[in-house]
Amino acid sequence: MTIRAATEEDVDATLDLFEAVVNEGTWMGAEPGFDRNERRGRFLASLTEDRCTQLVAMTDGGEIVGMLNLEVAPYGVAGLGMCVARVWRRRGVGGALVEGAVDAARRLGAHKLSLQVWPHNEAALRLYARHGFVEEGRLRRHYRRRNGELWDAVMMGLVLEEENA
Repeated sequence: MTIRAATEEDVDATLDLFEAVVNEGTWMGAEPGFDRNERRGRFLASLTEDRCTQLVAMTDGGEIVGMLNLEVAPYGVAGLGMCVARVWRRRGVGGALVEGAVDAARRLGAHKLSLQVWPHNEAALRLYARHGFVEEGRLRRHYRRRNGELWDAVMMGLVLEEENA
């Protein structure tokens, strides 16, 4: 498996992966029926943004099995989101993407990484904790799902720069 920066040629494969994970209805903030053209535009725009990066995890056969989006806010915190194909979970893809995100965030000048994860996503919580992320709080009943349910989100962060005040 290889982690590399995404390119325009990856847009369809990454959208297919994103859609597959979204359709599971459990792990992503987006829900089935999202606007694929809008996502395509956001993906392509991020490829030219100085403060963004998209990473993909590819098998030796060239299949994209994971992706990660990283965007550094003007105040220096890099927000990240990622997804991994169902059959590739618990096989090191997520960890490799997180390591790539840490490297990319440092390259982009971020002093911290931040993310949100559903509290029921125990595997993701363990993954992020293994890579040094700590829980910084919880957004209680914060996200309304299409079915009317209100979901909490766990906020996690990884400080990259401890020395500056």
